[in-house]
Amino acid sequence: CSRRRSLPVEEPDVGLNPRALGSHPDLLFVNAGMNQFKPIFLGTVNPRSEMAAFRRVANSQKCVRAGGRHSDLEDVGRDLSHHTFFEMLGNWAFGGEYFKEEACSMAWELLTQVYGIPEDRLWVSYFGGDPKAGLDPDLESRDIWLNLGVRDSHVLSFGPEENFWEMGDTGPCGPCTEIHYDLAGRVGAPQLVELWNLVFIQHNREADGSLQPLPQRHVDTGMGLERLVAVLQGTRSTYDTDLFSPLLKAIHQGCGAPPYLGRVGAADEGRTDMAYRVVADHIRTLSVCIADGVYPGMSGAPLVLRRILRRAVRFSTEVLRAPPGFLGSLVPVVVETLVRADPALVQIAHLVSEDEAAFLASLQRGRRIIDRTLRRLGPSELFPAEVAWSLSLAGNLGLPLDLLELMLEEKGVQLDSAGLARLAQEEAQHRSQQSEPVQKQGLQLNVHALGELQRQGVPPTDDSPKYNYSLRPSGSYEFSACEAQVLQLYTEDGTAVASVGKGQRCGLLLDKTNFYAEQGGQASDRGYLVRVGQEDVLFPVAQAQVCGGFILHEAVAPEGLKVGDQVQLHVDERAPLRASHCSEPEDSPSALTASYRLSYRRGTDFLPVCPFFPPPRQAPLTPEQLREVEGTVQDAVGQDEPVYMEDVALARTAHVPGLRSLDEVYPDPVRVVSVGVPVARALDPASQAALRTSVELCCGTHLLRTGAVGDLVIVGERQLTKGTTRLLAVTGEQAQQVGMPAGSGRLLDVERGWGGRGHTPLTRSAVDTAVMPQWQRRELQATLKALQRRANTAIRKLELGQAAQKTQELLQRHSQGAALHHCPFCFCPQSATPAFTAEAWALAVCSPMGGKAWGSRVVAQGTGTTADLGAALSIARAYALDQL
Repeated sequence: CSRRRSLPVEEPDVGLNPRALGSHPDLLFVNAGMNQFKPIFLGTVNPRSEMAAFRRVANSQKCVRAGGRHSDLEDVGRDLSHHTFFEMLGNWAFGGEYFKEEACSMAWELLTQVYGIPEDRLWVSYFGGDPKAGLDPDLESRDIWLNLGVRDSHVLSFGPEENFWEMGDTGPCGPCTEIHYDLAGRVGAPQLVELWNLVFIQHNREADGSLQPLPQRHVDTGMGLERLVAVLQGTRSTYDTDLFSPLLKAIHQGCGAPPYLGRVGAADEGRTDMAYRVVADHIRTLSVCIADGVYPGMSGAPLVLRRILRRAVRFSTEVLRAPPGFLGSLVPVVVETLVRADPALVQIAHLVSEDEAAFLASLQRGRRIIDRTLRRLGPSELFPAEVAWSLSLAGNLGLPLDLLELMLEEKGVQLDSAGLARLAQEEAQHRSQQSEPVQKQGLQLNVHALGELQRQGVPPTDDSPKYNYSLRPSGSYEFSACEAQVLQLYTEDGTAVASVGKGQRCGLLLDKTNFYAEQGGQASDRGYLVRVGQEDVLFPVAQAQVCGGFILHEAVAPEGLKVGDQVQLHVDERAPLRASHCSEPEDSPSALTASYRLSYRRGTDFLPVCPFFPPPRQAPLTPEQLREVEGTVQDAVGQDEPVYMEDVALARTAHVPGLRSLDEVYPDPVRVVSVGVPVARALDPASQAALRTSVELCCGTHLLRTGAVGDLVIVGERQLTKGTTRLLAVTGEQAQQVGMPAGSGRLLDVERGWGGRGHTPLTRSAVDTAVMPQWQRRELQATLKALQRRANTAIRKLELGQAAQKTQELLQRHSQGAALHHCPFCFCPQSATPAFTAEAWALAVCSPMGGKAWGSRVVAQGTGTTADLGAALSIARAYALDQL
């Protein structure tokens, strides 16, 4: 659309990875323009960050709504409006910079004067109030629209379902007013489609469901680019705009299906047009997500992307009859329509084609299983949940369940949803039993407490003393004590109080601290504080949390404490934490650094640290490569290089060769950590020093020399997505306790099945669960696998010999007539009577047990439940004798 840039973009979007927002850890994708601004609404924005200075912002944000609470995935293709990927245009006012009158006036001016949309085709709605919640109608917004010249008949009132926006079950919320466009154009009854939503955030939904006024008011507006383009280009569907028409044309040319006609429902014979819309939408989503670093995988957002890819493959191959590799050929068209030349284009197309080819084989096999299962179902029987589960992403073939349901729907068959829900619940329970326990949530400052502190002019906590530690000649660290004043005390429910009593769990807000508050993957410091002049009474500090620049210390008071008291803080030895933090590669997103343990992901940006890694998207690390990783760390440890740290302006770090900033939110100034090279030299654009060492942006606490790491051993790995592996490592004493320092080994007599101390029998499960270097685990697993294959071959030869001998005995014993023999499956020879088939035999046995059976004339199997196995065998024998 030639007019798509008429709205000035002052703040670029943050991509689709919610980790970049620093505020939405449970969000799969960025699904709204407001996601990145949530810390402002909640009052938790870091006062040192660029965002803290925002007052007026306009932006265009890439969004994906697929998976999670807000998902349009299953609706895509069925109508003419839903998309999984879209771009949201928005303008924002924070802290009351402007409010209703300015927001409505600017929106009306942009639509009617800049874009030239006829005023008589625009309608508006406003919040009509909610007596149950004690909310009055938003008559202010109504009057603003009328004063702007909107017809009285075009101003409509609706309740909270339509015109009251909420972030979630709790949090900032407020009335909204929406601008709608009439597709009918004064011909017949109005056909309204929402164009722009203006939200006035002025309340907070509390945990008890009540509404409280926010300390500051905000404006949050959103208008979908695709819908705006449809209005400006005069089309009734977003799929008819120039954002989609090149894609639809390319699909037609590439697969030879009938041309796209925009039909829906029963008129769309064979669901051809639905397939066009699904493929066009999904390839856009795939291309943009992969370009933003989200790849198809096995959990979270990558799993959703995998579902989207497989839906696109199914519709393109089975409905549009597209040739193999077709989806990848559409990527250049996506890039062209989005006007985003991307150097990763070749990689994106290759990835899509690679995954398409992998899924086609599974799809074909799944189709055969579905057809075979349907042939044995009765007219009104449900499709078995067990079969669906085995076909799904949770089972063996990786068919998305919604896609499986759609395939069954096309054949007029319903899925056993109740049985499927039961299996999903069992799987969830199994996963929860194996997952790590959730850490207890500490005390937090809510939006009202933060607003009150800001109103009182309380400055953010000065936590610079956390970096005040030094290295003793002995190699241990000395931490300086920190004197501070108690500014505020809070009870467990977050209520501000002037004092706390003996034994009370409380939160302490001080003017300064030397405690590191949990953030950036590093766990909180622990320690204690004492009142100045009363050093014999210790107040244990369990953890420290950062909230909007304020650091809250969680403690239990052994005696009374009041606002204004002078205290002295002492940090427990945190060397294990620093050792793990310094051992991370410079690119370690989502790293968790706790005592002696760390994890990090190996992906695209790992290359500058360890050049022996294979290129991104390749096979997992080999055992030899894992050993080399450990060796690289050991070399740095052995050199005992100094670790330099310095706070610098964030802008200075933007163009440093090799520096990886990731998709994180950093304060300004930001702390730069450099191993072996002074920070000033590492940040010199003319220097190549940053390419030869580890340089990172990190506000955590680090060792002062690399030798203090002591040792590092990689003890585990888990593939997150294709080409992205999470490594788990241990450092220091725990690494030495693993039993094998990096670069050395311990012989295990795998051939005999003995190893380690005490000659413990070596099994696959023991190797999988033992704490040992990962490279050695991988070598042992490969050896055990080879031994297992040899053993299986020997067992099969033995079983075949025994079976042949048993067969000869049976034939000699039953030289005349049929013979019955007990075995796990039902087998019938081709020469049996026509009515006697293996499938019928299995069904006769399983039906009395409430089960099902499937198979062919020759071989069949089934399932059922019974406490009397002898009775089941008797039924099988009786049926066979009757047929014979």
